[in-house]
Amino acid sequence: MLKPSIQAMILAGSRVDELNVLTHYRPKSAVPFGGFCRVIDFALSNLMHSGIESIAILSQYRSYSLINHIGTGAAWDMIGRYRGISILPPFKDRTHGDWYRGSADAVYKNLDFIHYHDPEEILVLSGDHIYQMDYRELIHYHREKDADLTMAFVEVPLGAVRRFGQAAMDDEDGERGGRVYRYWEKPEEPRSSWASMTIMCFRPRVLYRALAENQGMDSFEFGRDIIPLLMAQGARIYGFKHRGYWGYTRTVDEYWQANMDLLGETPVIDLEQWGLRTNLEHRGIRDCQPALIRDQGQILNSLVYNGCVIEGEVRNSILFPGVTVGPGAVVENSVLFFNNTVGPGCYLNKVVADVNTSYGSGVRVGGEPEEATAPVTVVGWNNQIPNGTSVGPGATIFPRVGVDHWPAVVEAGRILE
Repeated sequence: MLKPSIQAMILAGSRVDELNVLTHYRPKSAVPFGGFCRVIDFALSNLMHSGIESIAILSQYRSYSLINHIGTGAAWDMIGRYRGISILPPFKDRTHGDWYRGSADAVYKNLDFIHYHDPEEILVLSGDHIYQMDYRELIHYHREKDADLTMAFVEVPLGAVRRFGQAAMDDEDGERGGRVYRYWEKPEEPRSSWASMTIMCFRPRVLYRALAENQGMDSFEFGRDIIPLLMAQGARIYGFKHRGYWGYTRTVDEYWQANMDLLGETPVIDLEQWGLRTNLEHRGIRDCQPALIRDQGQILNSLVYNGCVIEGEVRNSILFPGVTVGPGAVVENSVLFFNNTVGPGCYLNKVVADVNTSYGSGVRVGGEPEEATAPVTVVGWNNQIPNGTSVGPGATIFPRVGVDHWPAVVEAGRILE
């Protein structure tokens, strides 16, 4: 077998509680994004464009949606004699009898897979962030510095950085990066404006040793355990500075904003320029008829994909394939997943709605037009909202709420189960 120079390990198994009903039945990496793709497509497309051809995906939370989306890997040209995507779920054997206990434990339990490929470097990255990066630049920097570990960092406002691992770097290489001399994993008070992107390039023998030592600890995370362990041992750790867009999307508001960043004359996220790939066979996207805009239909600053039928108005919104907007209905500042049906005279503002949800005649969901700062309203999948129902801003609707459980008014911020 031809030895790959890089083995990529994608951490894609977490649910992320903050995304609430959007991750009830799928991991965050499989959440639909941008009208036609999934969040994990960004990592996979980056790997494809970087020429990294041996990829493993570590997933354990409700993996069906993710596995179905990945398919054969053909969407990212990952079919070939020496290239491919392997999905590595948790397993039981003589020595392992539990789930992945953390990100580091997930990689540790699959060391036999890595040893089989015997790579020169191991690239560990998260599958639930939105960004464009050529990993070859980070890997070249890693080799140039003869590093044991090179991590990617992005500069974020101090008010938001506490949610991330943070690093202090020297100015050895200026704008490119520098030696990491301090690292803090999500400290209470900001220590640095450089946040970890959860992109880590390891020297294999260093990672093997650290993962083995970590097995004797109480926690099994890269940021909380592996990086501090290597820091204490004096390993050569470098930081690579990323200057482009990075969407963390851990909360509903962040997810909504990242989708809005696709809109406008010069969008912050340019999917065509980024070369994003997705599996068009998943949910039959490739076979959808062209979008149909009827006589009264109007679309302004929106992404409306194949399979949509528009008879009302769509403004500043993203509609996935199969969405129908009835006559007299208005959808604005919203993200509607596959096969939502918006009935006549409805008004939706700042809504994120999961698949297969229908809105009866005259339904109102979200804030009023003048409430630009209102929180996002989230609707779980497979709901049928009765005629005339009003759902206030910031409400959360669980999947499959029975028709008999719907009140006439769902107050702002209420959770309806």
